[in-house]
Order: sequence, then C-alpha cells, then structure tokens
Amino acid sequence: MGLFNRKSSDDENKKEKGGWRRPANTAFKQQRLKAWQPILTPKTVLPTLFIVGILFAPIGGLLIWGSSLVSEMTFDYTDCERLTPSESNSTLSFSTMPSNRFNYNLRSADSKKSVAAPTYAFLDNTSNDTVTDLSAKKQCIIEFNVPATIEPSIFFYYKLTNFYQNHRRYVKSLNSDQLKGKHVTASSLESGDCKPLASRDGTAIYPCGLIANSMFNGVLPSPHPNNDAPSYPFHANGIAWPGEAKKYTEDPVKAGVYKSYDELVPPPNWVLRYGTTYNESNFPNLKTDERFQNWMRTAGLPTFTKLYGRNDKDKMTSGTYRIIIGLNFPVTPYKGTKSIVISTVSWIGGKNAFLGWAYVAAASLFVLLAIAGTARHLIKPRRLGDMSLLSWNR
Repeated sequence: MGLFNRKSSDDENKKEKGGWRRPANTAFKQQRLKAWQPILTPKTVLPTLFIVGILFAPIGGLLIWGSSLVSEMTFDYTDCERLTPSESNSTLSFSTMPSNRFNYNLRSADSKKSVAAPTYAFLDNTSNDTVTDLSAKKQCIIEFNVPATIEPSIFFYYKLTNFYQNHRRYVKSLNSDQLKGKHVTASSLESGDCKPLASRDGTAIYPCGLIANSMFNGVLPSPHPNNDAPSYPFHANGIAWPGEAKKYTEDPVKAGVYKSYDELVPPPNWVLRYGTTYNESNFPNLKTDERFQNWMRTAGLPTFTKLYGRNDKDKMTSGTYRIIIGLNFPVTPYKGTKSIVISTVSWIGGKNAFLGWAYVAAASLFVLLAIAGTARHLIKPRRLGDMSLLSWNR
C-alpha cells in the first residue's frame, strides 16, 4: 500500500507543479493579442512611394545647399621632403604643387573665381648649427592663394590617411588611471595594455601607450600674408569636445601623487619636444592640452582629420599666404599622406554633400519605382485575390 500511496502522491505533486507553471490566462501570455497584417496593394504602395520620394527630394536639396555654404582648402605636403632642398630662406626653390595634391572647395558664391596653384619648397636646416630648435631642422613652406575673403568661424585641421587608429591593440593602448592622475607603478603598466610602451629602464612612461606615443607632432604655425600683414591666428582653445578635460590631470607630481619628476619619463616620440626627462618647467599639462585630447579620441576610419586650431572672430582676407610647417611626423613608412585643411562650417557641419545626394538618389529611385508601378498597373492591371494565378491552379 505504501508504494501505491507514494505513486498517488507523486501524481498530485506533478499536477500541482503543472498548474504552477501554467501561464496566466491572458491575451499576452496565451498569444491571443490582436494583430494586423497590411496587405500591399497598388492603391497603398504606389502613393507611398510617391510621398517618400517627394519628401526626400527637398531634404536632399536642403542638405546640398547647406554644404555649398562651406569653403574648404586642402594642401597635401607629403612629398615636400622629396623636393630640391634649400639651406636658407633666401635661396628657397619653390615648385608648383601637383593638381592631385591640393583641392579648393569654395562656397557656391565664390566657386567660379580663378585660383592659382599653390607652391611649396623644402628647407633643410640639418647642417645649420645656428638652428637649435629641433622641430625647425626640416621645414615645408607652402604658399597658397585665398581667392575670396572667408568669414569666421574658420577651422584649421591636419589630415592623415592610411593611419589605422581603430586597430584593437592601438585603441586599448593607454591607462585611464594614469591619465586621471592616479599613482600607477611601472610594473603595473607593464602588466597592462600599455606594453610595450609602458616603461623605460624601469621608469614609468607618462603618458604610456601607443596612442600617446604616436601623437601628431608636426608644427603647424599660423599662416601669414605675403604683404607683411600680421599672421592670421589660429588658437588651440575650444577645439576639444566638452568634458574631455575631465579625463586628464594637470601635474601628478605637484598634486603629490608622485614624489618627483624622476619617477616619470616621456614617450620615445616625445623626446623631440620634451627631451629625455621631465622637470617642473617642461612637464605636459594634459588637462589643458586640447590637441592631445583630440588625438586621444581615436578615429574610426583610416582617413581622418583632427582639429588643430580655430578662429571665431577674424576674417581671412583674400590674398597669398605662407605657412611654415615643421616636418616631424613621418608618414612614408606606412604609405600614408599628411595634409592641412582650412575650412569653415555651416548649420550642416563641414563640407560634405554625400548625405544630400544620397537623399536625392533615394528620392529619384522611389519616384521611378512609383512611375513604373503605376504604368504597369494601368497597362496591365491585376485583379486582387485572383485564385487562378496560384501556382497549383495553373
């Protein structure tokens, strides 16, 4: 009897469990929700295609018009070092820049103005002992023409190609705690993502990692007119995203995080600017260095521009300008290019009409499909729900 009683009790437990697991008798849990499945008919599809096409066309035209308000000038100086070198400013040998090395995309009001091809020269001061600034040992001098006065705000960028900042190992190669001003030992950096640029001879590299070490170090001074007028100034303030400064510290040594500057050394590629050691006078203030902050925001594509300076007050009058660039950033080893870009902005942003033309192309496609569908429906209409057209009835 015990066995039979045990079996009956097991059945009762199963019934109780089954009832407990049963979903509630609601429309949602029992999958009885009301549903509506649209039926695609010519009377619904064709007007929809026409409406979408009519809406997309003016949106695309508006975006193209917004892009046409922007003036942009690009000058590629990658091959400047291949020019015939000059050893002094008085003996500069200027060459005309090839047409594929520069680009003028002026606003629509100035697009028909003639533009002279820019010229550039290579100044080699490596054998000149009087030049003590290492960044001035090799310089590229570019003379370019501004065909029409450009209204502010005006932005100054550098552009790199074939530089993959989106590589996984590259993106991870930093230490956020170190950048925020926390004490991080050299051994901790060696075991983290900064390796192989974590330490040098047992001393922590500040800032560590591949991103900081490869920062663009070309010198891009403000261009100055050839008529002895003052230089057109580009400022490094207000060029980084708001809130970027919160990721960095001013001076961890003064803050008491480190006992002395001897506990930190510059990255290998920073030696040109800071030397081999830090001291109180040359220690970098990453909290205010907005160019460094822009570089640390890695780009998602191998071709990118980064903001180097801006001017929100002064007009850039028409005329010929000269800019002297310090050639410190090599791009030939990885088959890349480097350029400078001077540009304005509009309510749409920078110079890029792709989105506008994409809207226009989509509008054209929708309208063409609507016209083709309408013609097909009028010439050879098809009765809705015709059972004779089913495959098994043919």
